[in-house]
Amino acid sequence: MLKEVAATRYITPLREGGSLPGLVEGDDLGTYVMKFTGAGQGRKTLVAEVVCGELARALGLRVPRLVTVGLDPVLGLGEPDPEVQELLKASGGTNLGMEFLSGALGFDPLAFAVDPREAGRIVWFDALVGNVDRSWRNPNLLMWHGELWLIDHGATMIWQHNWPGAQGSAARPYDASDHALKRFAPDVAAAVADLAPRVTAGLLAEVTARVPDVWLADEPGFETPDDLRRAYAEPLLARAADIHERIQGIK
Repeated sequence: MLKEVAATRYITPLREGGSLPGLVEGDDLGTYVMKFTGAGQGRKTLVAEVVCGELARALGLRVPRLVTVGLDPVLGLGEPDPEVQELLKASGGTNLGMEFLSGALGFDPLAFAVDPREAGRIVWFDALVGNVDRSWRNPNLLMWHGELWLIDHGATMIWQHNWPGAQGSAARPYDASDHALKRFAPDVAAAVADLAPRVTAGLLAEVTARVPDVWLADEPGFETPDDLRRAYAEPLLARAADIHERIQGIK
């Protein structure tokens, strides 16, 4: 399971994304970028963040540490922004926090160089999870202490939004023609050899087990949270075997 912290102070909203994440302080004195269950995208965005973030970490990619953040809606009472007030009131309970990388810079493909092997690992991973949100327009990459970090995986595994059609959706190719790292000649073949064998049923079971039950409860068509966890794991296991053959837009 992810580490549990309680939000003790809401610091400021972060308006770069559409879901209005916020910067909060936890009772462990850590600072976290918090994503809320009450945001428009709902809890499935948080599930995607955990599954993809923890899978990336297990594969050796750099992702900010994830925690669950308990929120008491009373924190919203003193907020002057009505939109923030409503979001906090609607998000009581378990939310998601990502460790705040203080001083990190947004990745600019014209300002930073990326090794082809690292670029290939990230492109392959994004193909695996169906990440449609790592384009040159919106890289969702940070440079921190000279290293490349991956953030924001809410727009992945689009098949989770229509489980009856999940198998067909997960079988589609991955279009990397606008990928933020395309210009660095990604070595996808090396990534396949290194990473694909590591995506096993056991690893996916470990990763999906870190998603809180409360985010998986009452999903139509599934009796238990564990049934839904297996539904998340199955397409990823299948894609790991051959998604490299369906990456489009990169030579």
